[in-house]
Amino acid sequence: MKKYILAIDQGTTSSRVVLYNDKFKIKNIEQKEFTQYFPKDGWVEHDAEEIWNDIKNLILITFKKNNLKSSQIISIGITNQRETTVIWNKKTGRPIYKAIVWQDRRTAELCKKLKLKKKDKIIQKITGLVLDPYFSATKIQWILNKNAKKKKNQIKNILFGTIDTWLLWKLTGGKSHLTDITNASRTMIYDSRKEQWSEELLKLFKINKNILPEVKENSYNFGTTKLFGGEIKIGGMAGDQQAATIGQACFNSGQSKSTYGTGCFLLMNIGSNFKISTNKLLTTVAFKINGKKMF
Repeated sequence: MKKYILAIDQGTTSSRVVLYNDKFKIKNIEQKEFTQYFPKDGWVEHDAEEIWNDIKNLILITFKKNNLKSSQIISIGITNQRETTVIWNKKTGRPIYKAIVWQDRRTAELCKKLKLKKKDKIIQKITGLVLDPYFSATKIQWILNKNAKKKKNQIKNILFGTIDTWLLWKLTGGKSHLTDITNASRTMIYDSRKEQWSEELLKLFKINKNILPEVKENSYNFGTTKLFGGEIKIGGMAGDQQAATIGQACFNSGQSKSTYGTGCFLLMNIGSNFKISTNKLLTTVAFKINGKKMF
């Protein structure tokens, strides 16, 4: 029986499912664009339910087209648009607001106020990031404030995740609320050196730690899905740009890659030591595999 690896590539404008054989050669690609929402100038949103349904249908199409059985899939890997923020009700399984996309600028004023209070220095010291609406923290705060008037039991049951976490949660039927270290390092509330959610930054952004996923290495047993026949393991997750860095084998200090998609991103492996840029560059986790972490 032939064996395959299934890769989910959830991007900013489209979702893809790629089937690889056990020699890592591409067997099949299915892709679908999804709706972009621009409710106000500078605002960008996605429907997380639409994204999930597209992914599920693309996997079903892949199975049907290639006459696959679940037992033929060695593992599923997930890569995703980073920073895009989803908050959902774990009882209903539905988002409480549309996903706020990494491009969104609605929290620019909040970031300005925090900069006036010199909070940008603290944020950079802990996370390696510059204070910007790009990242997840202020998006989480905005959605929580937007829904603050809802019934307390609804707020009590909410979960946060970037798209990787949202897809994993749906694939596993709500059993796995996890993220990987690369996506966590782009939220602006994660301490990449200590490898934990920063209590100081959670307090700053008024975010309850209970809504956050557990953070794991890129290669990990993230759970199983039973939606496509028998059980299929989910064995890897990484944010899209870091996934490209891993894919281009930038495992050593000084190696770099550039990718061109909705945006252009240049990432360079700077080694195992966390270093703060003096030129407004970002320091995030490149990967952590088998205990080895690189920035």
